[in-house]
Amino acid sequence: MLDTPEAVIEALRENDERPHGLQRTVTAEELVEAAEPFDEPDVLVTALLELMGAYEFTGEHRKSPVVFARVLKLWDTAPESFSQWEAHQVFWRFKWVTTSLLEVPEVPLAAIRGWIDQMRTRYAAAGHGMQPVAAMGYHVARHTGEGLADAYDLWATRPRTELSDCEACEIRHFAGHRVAAGDDAGALETWLPVLGGATGCTEEPQMSQARALLPLLRSGRADEARSHHLTGYRQVRGNTGMQDEVGLHLEFCALSRNEGRGLEILAENRPLFEATGAPLARLGFLTGVEVLLARLTEDGYADAAVAGPPGRNWTAGELLVHVRSEADRLATAFDARNATTAVGDRRRARLAQRPLLAEPLPLGLRTSLTRLPAAGSAPEGATVSTAPATTAPVTSASAGTTVPRDFVSLVREARRLAAAGHPGEHRLWARVEELLADGSAAHDDALGPEELLQAELADQRAYLLIRKDRDTESAAELKRAAELYEGLGMPWHALSARSRSLAWLSTHDEADQDAIRAGLDEALAEAAHLMTQAPWTQGKDAEGHAERELEYLTVLYSATFAAYQEAVREVPETAGPAAERFAARAGTLRAEAERLSVPHHVANALQFAADLAGRSGDTARAEDDLLAALEAVDASGRPWRGSRPRALLAQLMLARDEPARAVELLHQALADAARYDDTDFAVAPTYVLLGHAASHLDDVNGAVRHLSEAAARFDLDGAHDEATDVRLQLAEVLARSGRQADAVAVLESVLAGESAPAGDERPLAQARLTLARGLRELGEYLPAAEEFLRLADIVAAWEDDGQVLTLVAAEAATALAMAERWDAAAAAYERAVAAHAEAPNPSLIIHMMCEFARLTMLVRGADGLDAALDHLAQADAVRAAVPEDAEDFAPWHGRGTVHYRRARVLAEAERFEQALTEAEAAIAAHEEGGEHGEVLRAEAVRIAALIEGNGLARFEGAIARLTAAAARCRRAGLPEAADILDALRQDYLKR
Repeated sequence: MLDTPEAVIEALRENDERPHGLQRTVTAEELVEAAEPFDEPDVLVTALLELMGAYEFTGEHRKSPVVFARVLKLWDTAPESFSQWEAHQVFWRFKWVTTSLLEVPEVPLAAIRGWIDQMRTRYAAAGHGMQPVAAMGYHVARHTGEGLADAYDLWATRPRTELSDCEACEIRHFAGHRVAAGDDAGALETWLPVLGGATGCTEEPQMSQARALLPLLRSGRADEARSHHLTGYRQVRGNTGMQDEVGLHLEFCALSRNEGRGLEILAENRPLFEATGAPLARLGFLTGVEVLLARLTEDGYADAAVAGPPGRNWTAGELLVHVRSEADRLATAFDARNATTAVGDRRRARLAQRPLLAEPLPLGLRTSLTRLPAAGSAPEGATVSTAPATTAPVTSASAGTTVPRDFVSLVREARRLAAAGHPGEHRLWARVEELLADGSAAHDDALGPEELLQAELADQRAYLLIRKDRDTESAAELKRAAELYEGLGMPWHALSARSRSLAWLSTHDEADQDAIRAGLDEALAEAAHLMTQAPWTQGKDAEGHAERELEYLTVLYSATFAAYQEAVREVPETAGPAAERFAARAGTLRAEAERLSVPHHVANALQFAADLAGRSGDTARAEDDLLAALEAVDASGRPWRGSRPRALLAQLMLARDEPARAVELLHQALADAARYDDTDFAVAPTYVLLGHAASHLDDVNGAVRHLSEAAARFDLDGAHDEATDVRLQLAEVLARSGRQADAVAVLESVLAGESAPAGDERPLAQARLTLARGLRELGEYLPAAEEFLRLADIVAAWEDDGQVLTLVAAEAATALAMAERWDAAAAAYERAVAAHAEAPNPSLIIHMMCEFARLTMLVRGADGLDAALDHLAQADAVRAAVPEDAEDFAPWHGRGTVHYRRARVLAEAERFEQALTEAEAAIAAHEEGGEHGEVLRAEAVRIAALIEGNGLARFEGAIARLTAAAARCRRAGLPEAADILDALRQDYLKR
């Protein structure tokens, strides 16, 4: 019941602890009503200031000035009702009112300027400096576009006062001024203290992070842009007081070609469409939405389903029309109020922007939508659109393969690339097939027999089908191709088709390997027969080889490939029939390729041998064979064949701890795959290797960049389990490098709600543990506790690993205590103790109990002493119960930990003599740990000296203790610990 002033004050105190949002705002409104009947204006003052704060931080700028008018009236009539802090807030919140009035287009500009005049008058009367008043003048000038230079000079040249905006917020405005002037570099330099974490506030760095995204992209600093998007968006999502910032993240997604991510952000922020209390911020949000939707509709996705205002379903095109209409209306209203075009001009400039990157910036996040293609390209899996027949060629969007428009030229170019083994042939054959299928082209006698083209297309279809593991269909296509080749009097081509069919089938364990082996032996015998019946008589290819030579070597290659597959199944066994058969087949292929001067088949034989050697542990031979294979590729005139051996060699270099060489090889492999349109090359796994190599080189940005790219490409390939695994590796790299906020963003995307991928439970459990710890490190204690509790329920079913439950329950208990959810913390505490009884982990339980003692004192002060000492007594009991021969438990560490915490607890309760005794016991315990206990011993000495000096005023004893301990730390190679002790010693000497 709120029937007394004391009850209202207590309710206000409780409400102040809630996060800003609807519940806090509604409660604040109710508390103002409850405070009004009392004849005590001080209660009403507190309630009104609480309500104004709730409006300010939830974007209710229409309501905030009305509340402040009531506060100001009380200030004029009953100033004695204001505490010192509340009196300060009266002057501080003049600025809030100015910015709130600017947010509402119905408020005349003259009224806003009149308000600033009143602010100036009141500041002067109270003896306050004018810099905050000048800042408000600048904000009006920036908004209207009038008198900006003078207003900026008037503000920027004045010294800061105690009523100036916090330093972080002023930095945001200074940097924004430079961005508006086109000086991205200067803006980013100005932003450095905020973006670098040196300064911040409740609104920073997240507001600056949103505004810095595009300047970072424009400046080529994509790694930083990625990081600030990951960490900044988490802080603004769903926040009605951060509509503008959400719009900026949407704009970033559109201009970094991450439209799929943008649509997910739109869905997460659907309630913002109903937030109307801050029209200017709403305009910023709607403009960001429009930038995203315009990109989608321009790329042909107008009919895609998107999240819009609740109450109906929306397509991108429909929502674009709706958003554009409302945003235009708002911009027009502001420009009418201001009598300038500044607001509309800024909106038009944002809408005129084009994507800043040629390819999507990999963000490392799991999304439910695949990466959308760049403007002008077709969706994944689509072919190039039909165009009128012309002799002018077009170039593939993905690589340098030229696609002739003339059908005869197209087929001839496809045949030329096929003869050269160029990977770009596949794109051209696909185009040939498309044109024939839709009737846009027909066979031309200039291309030779129609059966030849049909055989070539069947061959190509078989290749595409085997890549999709559709073995039966692939074999049928190759059978058809072989029959057509036979009918054309092309026995070598027919034999090649049959042998390839058998080789491809050999990759499957369930295939009849004996039948495959027999079929390939028969093909080899037929090849030997054909050598006498059909010698090399046809024309030469670009390298001077007869087509029949190449088909003959393809038969040998097929037999070698099948033998390689058998040998791989026997690894690490390096002897036996499979290994012998492979050695014979590879030897024949290499010898015949050398005899016929076909280096790329020499490289194939060497690459097979190298891979088997590497799998068997003979890395030296593997390296030699791969280097020889690359020499053969260089001699072949087919540079596109170098990507795979380079990637294999890079793996060996990583195993030998030569990451720099691995990076060079992998970059060249990827560059060649892109240059020659090699769509078969394993790009995603190669980016994973690059990420690992960069991590070994301590290049965190490089590792993040490459692992993010790998995850995105796995998603595009439909390999979502592999993408998840890579994201877990990415999160580990981020967390290990101290970028916890980035790691948390990645892990949240992997584990988000019902979209969390199925798979091996343990890696995902580890991911959830890392996420929970990351949230705790970021100070998000309640979300951390929720993750720990969710994980505890998962691992409780692991009968073979009970210690994990002990760990998770203990960490959940501590996180709940940090969040001051004491009832839930107590339950988790008991669960951890019970789990410890079944699966002991004494070190962890002792740590939990000591943490509870610390947190109890932190919250309750001296009143919590008994409870804190009880936790420590329980910790002593756990320690005493550990068997002497227990593994992974150092008795000295357990004793020292409890004594140290008890010393601090007693000191906080001002029981200094007992505290000093405990501190000295901690010193003695840690000394038993030898070199492993030196750092802990030094910390215990520091606490003992603080108790001795500050608590008991025994400075000489404390100085002597510190002098000896600092010298000991230096002898132990711990200069930082010694410096800390010396600093305290110098402080005591001065006293």
